[in-house]
Amino acid sequence: MKNSSSSRYACSVVVLALLLVVLAAACLIFGSVDIDVASVVRIAIGQDSDNEAWNIIVRQTRIPMVITAALAGSALAIAGLLLQTTFNNPLAGPSILGVSTGAGLGVAVVMLAMGGSIGKMLGDVEVGGYVATLGGAFLGAAAVMALLIVFSSIVKSNTMLLIIGMLVSYLGSSVVQLLNSIASEESIHSYVTWGFGTFSGVTTAQLPLYVALIAFGLLCSVLMVKPLNALLLGTRYAENLGVNTRHTRMALLMVTGLLTAVVTAYCGPIGFLGLVVPHISRLMLSTSNHSRLLPVTILAGADMALLCTLVSVGGDHGVIPINAITPVIGVPIIIYIIINRRKIQYFN
Repeated sequence: MKNSSSSRYACSVVVLALLLVVLAAACLIFGSVDIDVASVVRIAIGQDSDNEAWNIIVRQTRIPMVITAALAGSALAIAGLLLQTTFNNPLAGPSILGVSTGAGLGVAVVMLAMGGSIGKMLGDVEVGGYVATLGGAFLGAAAVMALLIVFSSIVKSNTMLLIIGMLVSYLGSSVVQLLNSIASEESIHSYVTWGFGTFSGVTTAQLPLYVALIAFGLLCSVLMVKPLNALLLGTRYAENLGVNTRHTRMALLMVTGLLTAVVTAYCGPIGFLGLVVPHISRLMLSTSNHSRLLPVTILAGADMALLCTLVSVGGDHGVIPINAITPVIGVPIIIYIIINRRKIQYFN
């Protein structure tokens, strides 16, 4: 049985890693501007092509887009996995529990209520607004996570907690609509464009901080494998094993808030990836052992995000918003999970 499980894990990692390479290459090759494969390869390895425009497109647009999408997919997938384990609920996720809405509300406050004032106060409108947006997203996500912590200690039903998360989302959306009613036309346009969701908005100058924050969050999640596995056995059993469940849940929620806030600030409120990908990983492995589930979820999240990116930029239709694609992929999977929930063992 162990050999079979190990083989399944190894096979899943290899397949997902190969798929990651293929999808990344496809995203570099296909786009609104036709660039031949040989030129893309030369530019990607540091050589210049004869067409200067192609050099700019590949280096400053497509490569950052691929890195952004892969890391965003991994971050949201891990955030969903951590929430599902923390609340022992397979339907928990950043978008369902209102974490993404909280981060979006923080961004709305910066974009709609404050406009460019923070950037001017910090001395550089572009850099100041960029830092303020990230800070607003994190504070909004942290506020929702704090509410969830409070309600999770009061409400014992997972279903009721999901309903509370949805109510928080509705409340956050109402506040955003209120801010829209008093904001300037330029601010509203910027916020609406941001809300479509895109992986192509991160510039080469912004990429290092984005990569560092996501990498830090993913590293923290990997270091919490043992507490995560202990939580699967129940709170009492975990405490008997010496796990401080209160501190562990706080740490998990902080990591979740960080990952969700960073992706939301840079890419917009991307839905469904955090909810769907952990289920795909469990179905592939038939286990909830986080020492194997975490790496597979990271790879599967990156693959799913790159697939959505490829669909959004491929062809002659122009760029399709990411949030118009993720529900098409995510909803059928969630329906399948709900219908076959009794046949699937999630928390064991």
